[in-house]
Amino acid sequence: METRGIEQMFDFQRLPNDGLVLLLVLLYSPVGLCLMLLRIFVGAHVFLVSCALPDSLVRRFIVRVMSSVLGMHVRQNSPRLRDKSTKLYICNHVTQFDHNIVNLLTSCNTPMLEDSAGFVCWARGFMELGAISGQDEMEESLRRYCSSPGTLPLLLFPEEDTTNGRAGLLKFSFMGLVTSNAEILPTNWHIEATSLSQTTGQEMEGSWPFSLTDSIQPVALQVKRPFLALSTPDSFWLTELLWTFFVPCTEYHVRWLPPVSRQDEESLQDFANKIQELLATELGVVSTQITKADKAEHVKRKRHIAPRTTTSNLGARPRSLGFVVRSSGVEELRISRMAQQVKEVLPDIPLSIITRDLVQTNCVDTTITNLLESTEEFPLVAPGGATSAPGPSWRSLSFSAAPAPTIKPAAKSFGKSPVDRRMSLQERKEALYEFARRRYIEKHGLEQDDNH
Repeated sequence: METRGIEQMFDFQRLPNDGLVLLLVLLYSPVGLCLMLLRIFVGAHVFLVSCALPDSLVRRFIVRVMSSVLGMHVRQNSPRLRDKSTKLYICNHVTQFDHNIVNLLTSCNTPMLEDSAGFVCWARGFMELGAISGQDEMEESLRRYCSSPGTLPLLLFPEEDTTNGRAGLLKFSFMGLVTSNAEILPTNWHIEATSLSQTTGQEMEGSWPFSLTDSIQPVALQVKRPFLALSTPDSFWLTELLWTFFVPCTEYHVRWLPPVSRQDEESLQDFANKIQELLATELGVVSTQITKADKAEHVKRKRHIAPRTTTSNLGARPRSLGFVVRSSGVEELRISRMAQQVKEVLPDIPLSIITRDLVQTNCVDTTITNLLESTEEFPLVAPGGATSAPGPSWRSLSFSAAPAPTIKPAAKSFGKSPVDRRMSLQERKEALYEFARRRYIEKHGLEQDDNH
């Protein structure tokens, strides 16, 4: 899917673009702040009531009424379609509180699949899995849970991340608990967590939730809110809760679909695609191949490209100094330390070029990527510290000392498909890893294994 399609699936800013609507929000702000303070007080009582009362129809009714006071209005369609014998609910993901909303209608458990446990996990209504060391152990634990008599149904969100719910569904593909057994990199080499998790988790990506039970009940969720966006990619769950208290109301509409059973000749991935198509048709959106990793990569690109675009549009401002001088001494010292880290990995690049890019990106990893992918011919740094005139590309000189994979330059436009974007990222990562490994071996005088 094109970048434009990704843009339509997520809201990257909270406030509206329309001037009239923005004015109405500003006029409403005093009322919203007072309402938020009042709802914080009421929310504390809702939490205490939900903890004090046992799980029953009475507690769900009381908490649902009190949640309406908090601005969370919940309604459902076709509750008779809900099968009490079904052990697994599959739902699309729109907000950070979807599992709480479904739990107001029926008792169910949502496991916490990330490395987060303790009081916050319990207070948010998640089920802790305990000490789980890997993907296989997690699957086996959930499978035993579903097969045990008397347990509550599981509620899972195969999209793994939220969307705005208006354009499409993320691909149903769980990463689960990602454990990396990759080699430990040198301490002066940095790789972004998103790229690492995307690479090490590729073998774990799959449709394992659909193997837990033979019958699954799809749950379609639609959420509407006046004036403001439901969520933004970088928002924290506590921030989302405060915005929910701020707006007049947030309407949650839950639709129960008939249970679906997997056929004998049907693969797990085909079964997952069928459930995804059913939910997409019910919600009136499209079923996409965009994953959580694609969303993270797109958000990262927007975060780092936007400041550079703004800087390049200054035009009339002279840039003979090479970079913008920061007034704060602490900031200059921090930039200098980051420049030295980049210099250890890319010793042939002049320090002024590195510093200029760091001022724009404020990120060591992004600067290294930008310099490796840049087509600009930089003056080479001689052993004595002097710079020579621009000649052959520094990149060809740096990689001529030992055989290394060819770095594929970044595409001039965002990849049109997740496969293209993932291949480009994988190729760049392998080339960067190999280059950093050779630099580390040369710096410390280690013997290089011919097999690598």
